[in-house]
Amino acid sequence: MRAPHEEDIDALAHLANNAKVATMVSRMPHPYTANDAADFVWRSRNGEIGKCVYAITKAENGAFMGCCGVEPHSDGKTVEIGYWLGEPYWNQGYTTEACHALVDMVFRTRQDVDQIDARCRVMNVASRRVIQKCGFQFQGSGLAASLALGSNVPVEWYRLDRKTWMSLRSWGNIA
Repeated sequence: MRAPHEEDIDALAHLANNAKVATMVSRMPHPYTANDAADFVWRSRNGEIGKCVYAITKAENGAFMGCCGVEPHSDGKTVEIGYWLGEPYWNQGYTTEACHALVDMVFRTRQDVDQIDARCRVMNVASRRVIQKCGFQFQGSGLAASLALGSNVPVEWYRLDRKTWMSLRSWGNIA
């Protein structure tokens, strides 16, 4: 994982311009253009979408595969994790690996964070599995806005608190 940069724009636009991706995340428009990608890279570089936004890349060649990040809640003790991966990279463990790394980074570097929330569309079985493999526990369900669909969609809400994370880390591999 690394900061998104200009060299990612073409791959970002190509991978994000997929309704199967856009309809599963809250704030991704569809269609997704090269201008949207350039704007995203510019805003992430300038801290306009938070200071914790990362490109998910292949270790062996740096190829852009998707994005992940965390956003603080107003309570100052909770952050929410979000992620998406381009369809060619689905079901290969990349999202779980990125999510594990991001959770570990948050709890190791942000002593003020007591818990991390995650949400997924009710119908997104793969995302739910990633969340569960990372140790998050189901909290409830509700509705969340979808920019791509222009409406609210049913979601499930999960939480991982610091104590649980510490226990899971001491046990080794969560999955």
